[in-house]
Amino acid sequence: MHQMQFKEIIGQEEIKRQLVQTVAENRVSHAQLFLSAEGTGSLPLAIAYAQYINCLDKTATDSCGVCSSCRKYERYIHPDLHFSYPFFASKDVKIAVDVLEEWRSMLLADPYVDLDIWRSRLSADNKQANINIAECHDIIKKLSYKAFEAETKVLIMWLPEYLEKEGNSLLKIIEEPPANTLFLLVANNQEHILSTLLSRTQIVKIPKLPGETIEDYLMSKHNLAEEQAATYSFLADGNLIEAKSLAAQAHNDNAEIFAEWLRMGYGNRGLDLVTFVDQAASWGRENQKNFLKYGISFLRECSLILSGTNSLVKLPLRTLDTARKLSKHVLDLNMAAAIISELEQAHYHIERNANPKILFLDVSLQLVKIIKFKTLPKGTQYIYN
Repeated sequence: MHQMQFKEIIGQEEIKRQLVQTVAENRVSHAQLFLSAEGTGSLPLAIAYAQYINCLDKTATDSCGVCSSCRKYERYIHPDLHFSYPFFASKDVKIAVDVLEEWRSMLLADPYVDLDIWRSRLSADNKQANINIAECHDIIKKLSYKAFEAETKVLIMWLPEYLEKEGNSLLKIIEEPPANTLFLLVANNQEHILSTLLSRTQIVKIPKLPGETIEDYLMSKHNLAEEQAATYSFLADGNLIEAKSLAAQAHNDNAEIFAEWLRMGYGNRGLDLVTFVDQAASWGRENQKNFLKYGISFLRECSLILSGTNSLVKLPLRTLDTARKLSKHVLDLNMAAAIISELEQAHYHIERNANPKILFLDVSLQLVKIIKFKTLPKGTQYIYN
């Protein structure tokens, strides 16, 4: 089980210090928006912050973890801790509390979550997730009660981006909250948040995790060798959720397979491509998506090499050598951009259940066109000199 104390959260020391200081100086703003890229630990930070505020025996740096408040926080069952999050409304699920059990069990397994992980715990069919008007009314109702036992009632809203204009019904309670009420909104995308909501919160920007932090985490917690940890940390690009998912399928030869796929395209090796397509079709969706994501990251690095900005390239040695050779003999910038765009489309279609065999065959033929025959897809505005 994951104790939600600051010390359990990976990295983010500076933010932890700032949050603890707001409590020490009695400057806790009643509506805060934790804004960060995915996988930086913003949700665990919000929970640890709320736990710290309500801890009955807090130290100068963390909650005690053993008082009655911390113990309830640890299992997410404190009566004055409320969560709101996007969900898929149905006849049985009208407000967030209707899927609270699933939410708790997900956080108990691992509080580093994204919408994909949450969706996999719910029966979503093809519905859109959102935070609907019934949920907003439920929040207003819950927060209007007196606190049961804590000094501060807390509402943690994860992904307020999924509030549409219904969110305006919350403005009054956020602006003039009941006594001792704390709103913590945890978001990834500032552009998608209602501006009326943004202007009423204090924004706490949470930085991406540095590569070394993720590398150390993978070596100590997943026992990966340094080179493997460096590769995954590079691919995850500051996203711990992504890094964990890569480590979970640790034995993976994406780098080799992807480079070989590009070479097949360059050599117009039809039979090899057909064999590759069969192989890729058998991988399962998550692995196919990871392979395509790997290819996109790899080609972005090749583009840096092609632009002459070698100092920015973050590839591990073995892969770097491959990237240099491909960039020298096979690729140019326009090709790299065209292939990235093909891979991004393919990733999009796999998420939506496209037939993997047809899809990988199509991308393979595009590779031949782009790399071997230098025919760029129509509608891509590349100008050859």
